[in-house]
Amino acid sequence: MVQNKQIPVALTIAGSDSGGGAGIQADLRTFAFHQVHGTSALTCVTAQNTVGVSRVDALPPESVVAQMAAVGPDIGVQAAKTGMLLNAEIMDAVIAEIQRQEIQKLVVDPVMVSRTGVVLIDEVAIATLTQTLIPEALILTPNRYEAQILSGMEIHTLVDMQTAAQKICNLGPQAVVIKGGGMKDALLGTDVWFDGQQLEILQTETVATKNTHGTGCTLSAAIAANLALGKDPLAAVKAAKTYVTQALKNALDIGQGQGPIGHWFPLLLEA
Repeated sequence: MVQNKQIPVALTIAGSDSGGGAGIQADLRTFAFHQVHGTSALTCVTAQNTVGVSRVDALPPESVVAQMAAVGPDIGVQAAKTGMLLNAEIMDAVIAEIQRQEIQKLVVDPVMVSRTGVVLIDEVAIATLTQTLIPEALILTPNRYEAQILSGMEIHTLVDMQTAAQKICNLGPQAVVIKGGGMKDALLGTDVWFDGQQLEILQTETVATKNTHGTGCTLSAAIAANLALGKDPLAAVKAAKTYVTQALKNALDIGQGQGPIGHWFPLLLEA
């Protein structure tokens, strides 16, 4: 039992993955293995497995806000992340509650396009995300395809990633990390950080595995967990990237498709 100090708390506002590899499930596991208490506000329920998604049901915006309102005043939120918000109505409700609770350490994973290039939300939701949620972000974590939409440019090279990061920062986030999971060859897994002043290339070793489901959710959750622990934004991103790399090394080869990464690898290291 932890006594005489504040227990760090992180909130995830995202969808449920019935296959357990991404979404709320991945976020809560990631929080736990950073020794951060995880709370949640569910936005939608998906029926999915390692092969794909067969159904998505949105929760009423009022239900999403009620979950957030129940958590913040009672338990407290040192950091939060958003994942799949699904539609403009949920986004508007979430943004209003974030502002009401004055959540400062917000990580926005702008779930618009999968890292294979499949568009996940409609144009109205993309506009709402861009114009109202992104300016609230301490750190924004788009993948290559999301960064292309947000920057209005094609991204093929490292210079493209750097230019896009600077353009996206003009949308209002305090910092942006363009994820390189959708890049090719030597750029695979290379991320670019920009906070309005400092431009950095973030690299770790490339892990060869097909089981990468939940990578983006896990990265944003790990960033939020590290922010809740008191790390500064860039240090939180670097620590999160290291965590995801190790989780990829311990990815789970389950199901008939793309398995999830291994969130519990710290237990394996201790065994």
